[in-house]
Amino acid sequence: MDVNYELYKVFYYVAKTLSFSDASRHLYISQSAVSQSVKTLEKKLGQTLFVRSTKRVSLTPAGEILFKHIEPAMNLIQKGEAQLMDASTLSGGQLRIAASDTICRYFLVPYFNKFHSAYPGIHIKVTNSTSIDCAHILENGQVDVIVTNYPNSGLQSTQNIRPIHEFHDVFIASPSHFPLQDKCLSLEELLNYPIMMLDRRSTTSEFLHSIFQNSHLDLAPEIELNSNDLLIDLARIGLGIAFVPDYCIPSEDDGLFVLKLKEELPSRKLVAACSESLPVPPAARQFMDMLSSGQPT
Repeated sequence: MDVNYELYKVFYYVAKTLSFSDASRHLYISQSAVSQSVKTLEKKLGQTLFVRSTKRVSLTPAGEILFKHIEPAMNLIQKGEAQLMDASTLSGGQLRIAASDTICRYFLVPYFNKFHSAYPGIHIKVTNSTSIDCAHILENGQVDVIVTNYPNSGLQSTQNIRPIHEFHDVFIASPSHFPLQDKCLSLEELLNYPIMMLDRRSTTSEFLHSIFQNSHLDLAPEIELNSNDLLIDLARIGLGIAFVPDYCIPSEDDGLFVLKLKEELPSRKLVAACSESLPVPPAARQFMDMLSSGQPT
């Protein structure tokens, strides 16, 4: 049955107020227009919806049945409109963000705290994945912004990329298992030791393999994992020399030291990226601005 939404809207306000005049004031239309809309709806449905008298208006049994269905539908529509308005004013909505476990834990948590304190009405939805997978998630429109290591082979030219932090990757080891604190090793010499690193699906793995390949060296890691935290733990007990970003190394840890290298490794960046082909919600833009501003506190 093809019934105009406006007819149901008029019915809803008459049924809610039990007054044609009150409904007309709420809808900013004349009382005669309200009456005509109700008559049109009754004709389309083949049912009398209201009992009219000079003093009052009441619902018929058919009107009561219809109102039970129309009322929750109108409430949902009004709730959706309110959420859209909130999202455009930073008083509601969602911040949909994706980042790796390491970036979330060691870099983003203070920013999440600051953002939540400033905009408590915005729900923060975090998706954890590798930096490469995060780029694909962004491309598919599943999130509004990602924070990722850069370079990242998954990022496309259609994505707006904003640098937010520069860092270095380092090799760390246990001094009791690898007494190399006073030595300066070349990349070739490093190959004599068990190297532990993130697996091939990570930007960190791509980065380190490219460095060794540029020096015509074949890197064969002893251990490949998907967690920098676990790499640090294994380095601490002497299972190997771990390659990790410097920002996730504990500031005071007597059980680890950073190896000195003869070759200087290039720095990398953390970047925030959003799609240029899709609208960026105000919450995502505000969070990216917060990231670009520097320290979260």
